[in-house]
Amino acid sequence: MVVKTVWSVDHVCGHAGEVDLSARRADQRAGYARWLSGRDCTDCWHTARAQDAEATAERIAVQRAAEAEAARAWEEEFRMPPLEGSERAVAWGARCRHQLVTAAYAALVTEGAMSEGQWAEVEDAVRPVTPAGWWIDQRETDPVDLPELLAAASGTDRPIENPHF
Repeated sequence: MVVKTVWSVDHVCGHAGEVDLSARRADQRAGYARWLSGRDCTDCWHTARAQDAEATAERIAVQRAAEAEAARAWEEEFRMPPLEGSERAVAWGARCRHQLVTAAYAALVTEGAMSEGQWAEVEDAVRPVTPAGWWIDQRETDPVDLPELLAAASGTDRPIENPHF
């Protein structure tokens, strides 16, 4: 006797349909048909996934707006210059700069042994680094490395031996 290949499946969303399970082994068809009956049909699954994607995009947009506002307030409070680059890069770089510098302050001053006076020097070194791309590139950096990265960005980490440079 041949095991059927086309199964009638009643999905939990209320839709029913015929499903061709000939690509499955004969001993797996019944179990797979039962598993399918516990799921939404393909159309309902795609609709739900699209709604989830919209909700996720909306949640991310709200989060990005809050991060951008926090970065703007921080830039104003600490007199940070505007970043240079495309509009999109500047927005992203501003968020990255704010997150990295505030995390570095927490790690080095609040939790670490750096004094407020030493931090003021680090903060002064932050101001001349205005390319948004530089801050984007540093977004995954360990915050305690910020002083060394700023020294490298300004060229003060090593003397230049070439007098013609």
